[in-house]
Amino acid sequence: MTSDDAELPRMTEGRLAARTVAALLVTGGAMGSLNLVVDGVLRDGAGRWAYGATMLTLLLLGASIGARGRVSPRHTFALVLLGDVIYLVVVLCIDDPLRYATPLMLLFPALVAAWFLELRQLYVHMVVTTAVCLAALWPSYDSPVGLGVQVGVSAGTLSAASLGVFLLRRRVQRLLVATETLTRLDPLTGLFNRRYLVEQAARIWRQARRDGTRVTAMVLDLDHFKRLNDEFGHAVGDRVLGAVARALQGTVRPADVLARTGGEELVVLGLVADAAEAGQLAERLRAAVSTGRTDDGYGVTASVGVAVTRPEDGEDAVASLWRLVDHADAAMYEAKRRGRDRVATAAVPRARAPRPEETTA
Repeated sequence: MTSDDAELPRMTEGRLAARTVAALLVTGGAMGSLNLVVDGVLRDGAGRWAYGATMLTLLLLGASIGARGRVSPRHTFALVLLGDVIYLVVVLCIDDPLRYATPLMLLFPALVAAWFLELRQLYVHMVVTTAVCLAALWPSYDSPVGLGVQVGVSAGTLSAASLGVFLLRRRVQRLLVATETLTRLDPLTGLFNRRYLVEQAARIWRQARRDGTRVTAMVLDLDHFKRLNDEFGHAVGDRVLGAVARALQGTVRPADVLARTGGEELVVLGLVADAAEAGQLAERLRAAVSTGRTDDGYGVTASVGVAVTRPEDGEDAVASLWRLVDHADAAMYEAKRRGRDRVATAAVPRARAPRPEETTA
């Protein structure tokens, strides 16, 4: 997976965390503000003012995070711990904490922590939750045993809920990654498929423009593959495809994209300095296919077509990709006409004459 591939999930999770945290802060602030108009809930004097300031802080934080639309993992961790501290402030401002401020109020930061924090951060949150429960319940219990039991039950329930949601989240993430991987792979050969090739077009075109290099597409078509299937059966054909895939995987450069686009046709997409370098890479691929064999000795050759382009600013990368592949495909058929098991290069378009304004200083 490239850095661009990894960045997108992080950005998506950052936006989801922002929306979730903002919604919880605003909801908590709005619901908590109702206590300001209910008699007998808040302590008079400084307690009421501190409580009102806390609810206003929640509303402002929620609005700010919602407006930004993104929150980093570090800030999410800080906000979760802030939620624990705010609960303690609320307890100190409430006249009867056991009635109006039970530890279940910590369920909101606990669930946010479980869904968005890493395991080490979650452990820190569990410790802080236990300490906050102890501090909040201490004034309400005369018996140390009763206090210990209540803190254990409250903190234990919150920690168990957090850990359970965290494990569920990890399971869901693994399933999503596995599913996403399967949608990008060809099930027979394990190579990337057409969808992944399209996904990588923008990245490759962007890198070529940045580095001043060219993009090459190499289309490989296995020679007489239908005859192989007809004579020896599709099981042998499948094993040959697997052998070809392994041979090519050991030959392509790490930055190249190797994909099976259908049947016995494969495409390699990469960056090169010029057409000569592309031709050398294609020759290596052709040789790799011809030397690849199944365990029982079956093998094939490949005809390879090569096309090269220099990406321009503003062009559609996907449309340009398929135009380049079409040129390489035409060159591949030319290689077949010349006798198969060889490389043919698409004609390079002639350079246009410079415009007058491009020749002036």
